Amino acid sequence: MDHTIYLVTLVGTGLVVSAAFSSLIAFRFGAPLLLLFLCVGLVAGQDGFGIQFDNAGVAYFIGSLALAVILFDSGYGTSRSALRQAAAPALVLATLGVVLTTAFFGMAAVWLTPLSWLESFLLGASVASTDAAAVFFLLRAGNLHIRERVRSALEIESGTNDPIAIFLTITLVEVIAAGVLPSAGALTLDIVGGFLSHMLIGGIVGAAGGFGIVRLLARLDLDSGLQPILVLTLSLMVFAAAGALGGSGFLAVYLAGFVAGNAEIRTSVNIKRFQDGVAWLAQIVMFLVLGLFATPSQFLPILPAAVALGLFLIFVARPVAAWLCLAPFRYPRRERAFISWVGLRGAVSILLAITPLLENIEHGRMIFNSAFIVVLVSLVVQGWTVGPLARRLGLIVPPRQGPLEKVQLELPGSARHELLAYTVVPESPVTRGERIPRWARPSLVVRDGRSMRFQEAGRLVAGDHVYIFVSDRYPRLLDRLFASRAEVSPEDADFFGAFPVDPARPAEELETAYGPGLSEAERRLTIGQLVMQRLGGSAEYADRVTLGPIELIVRDVGGNGKIAALGLSLEPTPTQVSIPLFMYPGALIDRVRAAFGRSQDNEPPQDGPTGTAVSA
Repeated sequence: MDHTIYLVTLVGTGLVVSAAFSSLIAFRFGAPLLLLFLCVGLVAGQDGFGIQFDNAGVAYFIGSLALAVILFDSGYGTSRSALRQAAAPALVLATLGVVLTTAFFGMAAVWLTPLSWLESFLLGASVASTDAAAVFFLLRAGNLHIRERVRSALEIESGTNDPIAIFLTITLVEVIAAGVLPSAGALTLDIVGGFLSHMLIGGIVGAAGGFGIVRLLARLDLDSGLQPILVLTLSLMVFAAAGALGGSGFLAVYLAGFVAGNAEIRTSVNIKRFQDGVAWLAQIVMFLVLGLFATPSQFLPILPAAVALGLFLIFVARPVAAWLCLAPFRYPRRERAFISWVGLRGAVSILLAITPLLENIEHGRMIFNSAFIVVLVSLVVQGWTVGPLARRLGLIVPPRQGPLEKVQLELPGSARHELLAYTVVPESPVTRGERIPRWARPSLVVRDGRSMRFQEAGRLVAGDHVYIFVSDRYPRLLDRLFASRAEVSPEDADFFGAFPVDPARPAEELETAYGPGLSEAERRLTIGQLVMQRLGGSAEYADRVTLGPIELIVRDVGGNGKIAALGLSLEPTPTQVSIPLFMYPGALIDRVRAAFGRSQDNEPPQDGPTGTAVSA
């Protein structure tokens, strides 16, 4: 009997198990998890344990399917509010940012490698897009509590910038393979026209596919175990259909996930859990396969140049492109610096670098090896420093409320109600006698291992487990009722300001006490209205507004969108961070804006980053 099937299965599952166990190392020591997945593949490959895998077509096929699964899950987890909040800057980064990064990187590659201009730009296009798997893992699984606007911009960018990078890569591969260089005008026209049609078809197919998935789930009475499988299969059908029609399958599958994730699907919780598991498996398989495909012994001749290119991408190309793209938007310097740094490269770059090998381009292997090294440099340098940098820049936002445990359960026959399980924590409003609103239906209380009706439990005490029927569109008020008292701890005072400020007090009092130089019209406002006005009409948790010698920080926003609590700091830049020059290419832009009174940072216009010598 042929035992090949058993050996292949044993080796394959062994690699997946090894990669899964490597996550324990990642979480314990802060190592980039996806880097460990790649390293497992490298160790098991030709120069390690000797597994021979050199089929570029198979590697590209597996990687593409895995990426489609990851992008669908990314879109499924992106909320409408996140899209509204950060769509414009994220899409500029995902389009213009990719083009600028390709151009800057390509020019550097011409000087550092023997590649031609077109081949250098091809290498640049391969590594120009950020990796959705790497970014989502660091921001979500890494539990980095940064501002929602920054998190949303990074996640949406990483989920939407693959299509243009893929389009640029494939176009350049086709031009190089043809051996005939068209004129610059004709090439530009072909790229722009092809990209627009590529995106348009992908967008239409993705939106239609997402609505189709929602309608099918609503009409078909499938077993709950089959529904997640159906959703996954339909998402891959959307990906394949868009690609077959000449559109971007990756954009289509991301949009389909976004549409489906924001619809009222009956079994949304089960589908999300299944998607998360499949997305993890897709990441592991993709990185293992790409690691197996690489041959580290071939890296040595190009290692110095490739490492230099990786550092150039991290310290020059990405920051300059990001700062140029974010210049028109209201992002403070520290947030722009953080966004420019979180440009991790990953499996997408390695996957795109395989395309020259599929077309047998002369320097295809050099391009692939260079891209692989660039990804390794990115994961090592950026992956290990994202958390410390966020803390250094003062972007780690303290938790909005105290410890809160909540479990969502789906109820058969009801698409609009859920059963929530809360654990009552000390000093939460419900322990102080605040009533649960009528629209919530408490049904059971478990206290000291005994079950009782809510009406029999009396006042809730810390440690009680309360089960409540509630609409899936419940306000945040319910969360706050079961959370601990919202107070600023001493270690968070530097972030939120040491003094609380009543938003309802008149702004005139600020002028009298601190002399920030308010206009007559501003003095007639309340402090909350003044902050809202300075923020452009909408406030977000942890927003900051500098007024002369003081800084006002938003501590909480009510359900009506108005500011509910403010903090005051006597130091306009409470974290006193130093932003390195390479992360601050927007200095000249900021100086020009300040000169014309158009500073968008809500910071003193004359300042550069503290501790940084910046001159125009």
